Amino acid sequence: MRIDRLDARLIRLLTENPQLPILECARRLGVARGTATSRLARLHEGGVIDAIVPALSPSGFGYDLTAFCLVEIDQKIGHADVATALADAVPEIVDMYTVTGASDMQLRVVARDASELQDVIDRVAKVPGVARAASSIALRTHLSGRVLPLVDHVAELNDPEQGERDAASADAAAE
Repeated sequence: MRIDRLDARLIRLLTENPQLPILECARRLGVARGTATSRLARLHEGGVIDAIVPALSPSGFGYDLTAFCLVEIDQKIGHADVATALADAVPEIVDMYTVTGASDMQLRVVARDASELQDVIDRVAKVPGVARAASSIALRTHLSGRVLPLVDHVAELNDPEQGERDAASADAAAE
Protein backbone atom coordinates (compact mmCIF):
# COMPACT_ATOMS: atom_id res chain seq x y z
CA MET A 1 0.00 0.00 0.00
CA ARG A 2 1.27 3.46 -0.84
CA ILE A 3 1.61 5.78 2.17
CA ASP A 4 2.06 9.52 1.72
CA ARG A 5 2.99 12.25 4.19
CA LEU A 6 -0.61 12.93 5.23
CA ASP A 7 -1.04 9.23 6.00
CA ALA A 8 2.19 9.33 8.00
CA ARG A 9 1.03 12.38 9.97
CA LEU A 10 -2.33 10.72 10.70
CA ILE A 11 -0.61 7.51 11.83
CA ARG A 12 1.75 9.45 14.12
CA LEU A 13 -1.12 11.49 15.56
CA LEU A 14 -3.19 8.40 16.37
CA THR A 15 -0.17 6.51 17.70
CA GLU A 16 0.63 9.32 20.11
CA ASN A 17 -3.08 9.96 20.95
CA PRO A 18 -5.04 6.73 20.36
CA GLN A 19 -8.32 8.11 21.77
CA LEU A 20 -8.33 11.28 19.68
CA PRO A 21 -11.65 11.75 17.84
CA ILE A 22 -11.44 11.88 14.04
CA LEU A 23 -12.77 15.47 14.00
CA GLU A 24 -9.85 16.57 16.19
CA CYS A 25 -7.44 14.62 13.97
CA ALA A 26 -8.76 16.48 10.94
CA ARG A 27 -8.42 19.83 12.74
CA ARG A 28 -4.82 19.15 13.78
CA LEU A 29 -3.90 17.92 10.31
CA GLY A 30 -5.60 20.86 8.61
CA VAL A 31 -7.83 18.67 6.43
CA ALA A 32 -11.56 18.05 6.12
CA ARG A 33 -13.18 15.50 8.41
CA GLY A 34 -14.11 13.38 5.37
CA THR A 35 -10.47 13.34 4.24
CA ALA A 36 -9.26 12.15 7.65
CA THR A 37 -12.05 9.56 7.83
CA SER A 38 -11.36 8.18 4.35
CA ARG A 39 -7.60 8.08 4.97
CA LEU A 40 -8.11 6.20 8.22
CA ALA A 41 -10.49 3.73 6.54
CA ARG A 42 -8.00 3.18 3.70
CA LEU A 43 -5.17 2.55 6.19
CA HIS A 44 -7.34 0.01 8.04
CA GLU A 45 -8.46 -1.73 4.84
CA GLY A 46 -4.88 -1.80 3.52
CA GLY A 47 -3.63 -3.53 6.66
CA VAL A 48 -1.36 -0.64 7.67
CA ILE A 49 -3.33 -0.04 10.87
CA ASP A 50 -4.52 -3.19 12.65
CA ALA A 51 -6.28 -1.44 15.51
CA ILE A 52 -6.19 1.70 17.57
CA VAL A 53 -5.65 0.62 21.16
CA PRO A 54 -3.66 1.90 24.12
CA ALA A 55 -0.06 0.68 24.27
CA LEU A 56 0.29 -1.59 27.29
CA SER A 57 3.46 -1.98 29.31
CA PRO A 58 3.78 -5.20 31.35
CA SER A 59 6.14 -3.37 33.71
CA GLY A 60 3.22 -1.10 34.60
CA PHE A 61 1.58 -4.02 36.39
CA GLY A 62 4.66 -5.64 37.89
CA TYR A 63 6.20 -7.63 35.03
CA ASP A 64 9.57 -5.84 34.98
CA LEU A 65 11.68 -8.71 33.64
CA THR A 66 11.82 -9.31 29.87
CA ALA A 67 13.49 -12.36 28.38
CA PHE A 68 13.84 -14.01 25.01
CA CYS A 69 13.22 -17.70 24.73
CA LEU A 70 14.53 -19.79 21.84
CA VAL A 71 12.40 -22.88 21.27
CA GLU A 72 13.23 -25.98 19.29
CA ILE A 73 10.16 -27.96 18.34
CA ASP A 74 9.41 -31.54 17.40
CA GLN A 75 9.04 -31.26 13.63
CA LYS A 76 6.39 -34.00 13.60
CA ILE A 77 4.01 -31.72 15.50
CA GLY A 78 4.51 -28.55 13.49
CA HIS A 79 4.80 -24.86 14.22
CA ALA A 80 1.12 -23.93 14.16
CA ASP A 81 0.07 -26.52 16.74
CA VAL A 82 2.98 -25.67 19.04
CA ALA A 83 2.29 -21.93 18.68
CA THR A 84 -1.36 -22.43 19.62
CA ALA A 85 -0.44 -24.62 22.60
CA LEU A 86 2.18 -22.12 23.81
CA ALA A 87 -0.25 -19.19 23.54
CA ASP A 88 -2.88 -21.15 25.49
CA ALA A 89 -0.49 -22.37 28.20
CA VAL A 90 1.74 -19.34 28.82
CA PRO A 91 0.10 -15.91 29.17
CA GLU A 92 3.51 -14.34 29.85
CA ILE A 93 4.40 -14.75 26.15
CA VAL A 94 4.00 -11.29 24.61
CA ASP A 95 5.54 -11.97 21.17
CA MET A 96 6.04 -15.21 19.25
CA TYR A 97 7.83 -15.76 15.95
CA THR A 98 8.76 -18.71 13.78
CA VAL A 99 12.39 -18.04 12.89
CA THR A 100 15.26 -19.38 10.84
CA GLY A 101 18.55 -20.47 12.33
CA ALA A 102 19.45 -22.69 15.26
CA SER A 103 15.97 -22.55 16.83
CA ASP A 104 12.48 -22.85 15.41
CA MET A 105 10.67 -20.18 17.38
CA GLN A 106 11.58 -17.09 19.34
CA LEU A 107 9.40 -15.80 22.15
CA ARG A 108 9.50 -12.59 24.11
CA VAL A 109 8.28 -13.33 27.61
CA VAL A 110 7.79 -11.26 30.74
CA ALA A 111 7.99 -12.15 34.43
CA ARG A 112 8.02 -10.37 37.77
CA ASP A 113 11.43 -11.74 38.75
CA ALA A 114 14.03 -14.38 37.88
CA SER A 115 12.31 -17.10 39.91
CA GLU A 116 9.05 -16.51 38.04
CA LEU A 117 10.96 -16.48 34.75
CA GLN A 118 12.18 -20.00 35.57
CA ASP A 119 8.54 -21.06 36.05
CA VAL A 120 7.60 -19.49 32.70
CA ILE A 121 10.45 -21.31 30.90
CA ASP A 122 9.48 -24.57 32.61
CA ARG A 123 5.89 -24.18 31.36
CA VAL A 124 7.18 -23.45 27.86
CA ALA A 125 9.33 -26.58 27.95
CA LYS A 126 6.36 -28.75 29.04
CA VAL A 127 4.18 -27.79 26.07
CA PRO A 128 3.69 -30.80 23.76
CA GLY A 129 5.94 -30.43 20.74
CA VAL A 130 8.61 -28.34 22.50
CA ALA A 131 11.89 -30.26 22.37
CA ARG A 132 14.10 -27.64 24.02
CA ALA A 133 13.84 -24.10 25.38
CA ALA A 134 16.67 -21.69 26.20
CA SER A 135 16.39 -18.12 27.43
CA SER A 136 18.32 -14.90 27.80
CA ILE A 137 17.31 -11.95 29.95
CA ALA A 138 17.03 -8.46 28.47
CA LEU A 139 19.02 -6.02 30.58
CA ARG A 140 17.70 -2.82 28.98
CA THR A 141 15.20 -1.99 26.25
CA HIS A 142 16.50 0.52 23.74
CA LEU A 143 13.70 0.23 21.15
CA SER A 144 10.40 -1.61 21.15
CA GLY A 145 7.61 -1.42 18.62
CA ARG A 146 9.51 1.23 16.66
CA VAL A 147 7.51 1.78 13.47
CA LEU A 148 6.96 5.53 13.11
CA PRO A 149 10.43 6.29 11.64
CA LEU A 150 9.75 3.60 9.02
CA VAL A 151 6.34 5.14 8.21
CA ASP A 152 7.99 8.55 7.75
CA HIS A 153 10.70 7.00 5.56
CA VAL A 154 8.17 5.21 3.33
CA ALA A 155 6.07 8.38 3.01
CA GLU A 156 9.16 10.33 1.93
CA LEU A 157 10.12 7.65 -0.59
CA ASN A 158 6.61 7.76 -2.04
CA ASP A 159 6.48 11.57 -2.22
CA PRO A 160 10.00 13.13 -2.27
CA GLU A 161 8.76 16.40 -3.78
CA GLN A 162 6.48 16.94 -0.77
CA GLY A 163 9.55 16.69 1.46
CA GLU A 164 11.22 19.46 -0.52
CA ARG A 165 8.05 21.60 -0.29
CA ASP A 166 7.85 21.00 3.48
CA ALA A 167 11.50 22.02 3.90
CA ALA A 168 10.98 25.15 1.80
CA SER A 169 7.88 26.08 3.86
CA ALA A 170 9.82 25.58 7.09
CA ASP A 171 12.68 27.75 5.78
CA ALA A 172 10.24 30.50 4.74
CA ALA A 173 8.50 30.40 8.11
CA ALA A 174 11.86 30.71 9.91
CA GLU A 175 12.77 33.90 7.97
